[in-house]
Amino acid sequence: MNQPPPEPSITAWEDAYSRFETPAQERAKFRQRLRKLNAHKLPRDARILETFCGRGNGMNAWKDLGFQNIHGLDLSPRLLAQVDGPFQTFEGDACNMPFDDHAYDAVCVQGGLHHLPSSQHLDQCLRETRRVLKPHGYFLVVEPWNTPFLRLVHAMTRSPLRRLWPKLDALAVMIDNERTTYEAWLNAAPRILQNLEQHFVIETKHIARGKIMAVTRPR
Repeated sequence: MNQPPPEPSITAWEDAYSRFETPAQERAKFRQRLRKLNAHKLPRDARILETFCGRGNGMNAWKDLGFQNIHGLDLSPRLLAQVDGPFQTFEGDACNMPFDDHAYDAVCVQGGLHHLPSSQHLDQCLRETRRVLKPHGYFLVVEPWNTPFLRLVHAMTRSPLRRLWPKLDALAVMIDNERTTYEAWLNAAPRILQNLEQHFVIETKHIARGKIMAVTRPR
């Protein structure tokens, strides 16, 4: 199942994403998340796939933890062109991955699933993720979640004062340019968890500060 062609707003979203935080800041954030998910306890020769990898800072976070066999997948050639590191990257669709069955020890997504345009796309993406994972592999998930903290942040993005804080303004632009899929995601928590549990066993799950972070394994 292919995702629809990018909307004209994709360039505005990518520009805002680039302004939201520096590569070094994003890399440090991803590194902290991976440690919280216990990713650093995986064998260092594990084959890692970052889906929705963007400009590659998640892959660099894996590299910082000592991993070397790291691949990335993203639909955006513009973001993939910014990847800086010894990684093999692929321009492609996470709903139809160009990889063999059981090719990876771990697949990680950090803020990508909520971009998918429908529940059918999410289901297909989860099926594909399960397909490319080894039977005892791990799927690590970090996505926005509708918590009181996130609702407060959203209220701040609607204030004219957002322009006094460049990071908040960049977030507001990103939300404006992905509002349909973003709000659909935030309003569908029970269905999303049910869909995830159809394909994976959730070993750990943390919901706090506007994020869900989960470690799962294929069923």
